[in-house]
Amino acid sequence: MAKHENHLSEDTPRWFAVYTKYKSEKEVARRLARKGIECYVPINRVVREYTRKRKIVELPLINCYIFVRIRKPEYVPVLETEFVSKFIHFAKDLLSIPEEEIQLLKRVCQEYGEIDTVEAAFRAGQPVEIVGGNLTGVKGIMVSDLGKNFLLELEHIGIGLRIEVDPRFIKPVQTWKDTQVPEGQGSKLAEKYWS
Repeated sequence: MAKHENHLSEDTPRWFAVYTKYKSEKEVARRLARKGIECYVPINRVVREYTRKRKIVELPLINCYIFVRIRKPEYVPVLETEFVSKFIHFAKDLLSIPEEEIQLLKRVCQEYGEIDTVEAAFRAGQPVEIVGGNLTGVKGIMVSDLGKNFLLELEHIGIGLRIEVDPRFIKPVQTWKDTQVPEGQGSKLAEKYWS
């Protein structure tokens, strides 16, 4: 019988992804905070156009996801929280999300307004690095021929973020393994994930 991996620790708090009921992310965060459990809901600021006004609405970046930083004793109290459905497992393993990936997600949400999420699992494309702004040093993939659609993969969370970055703040990276972009792959990726 295969043994499943479990990153819960008795004494070291780690980040885990939790699945919530639809449109309950902020309420779950409030309830967890009341229990003294550290949590994070990435927020996407979206401009909504109405007949007579424009309004900035704060919506969860990833629908039905909230991130909790817990130790093993807090596992059950999280599950017992109203509107929590389950912990996110990867192939039946309960894997923690590295602190660096949560911090990167926080930086992206602070720096950019409207962000699109796409399912991750791509490797093709031009490797690039952001060289200006709060995300300086962050590497990702260029998917648009226009030179501004930057794809940032959060591999442990399982999503990609499409960010429009000023082309002046992006440079090609030549140190990655896959530096060759297959002919026509950039535009195909763009069409697949956000056309």
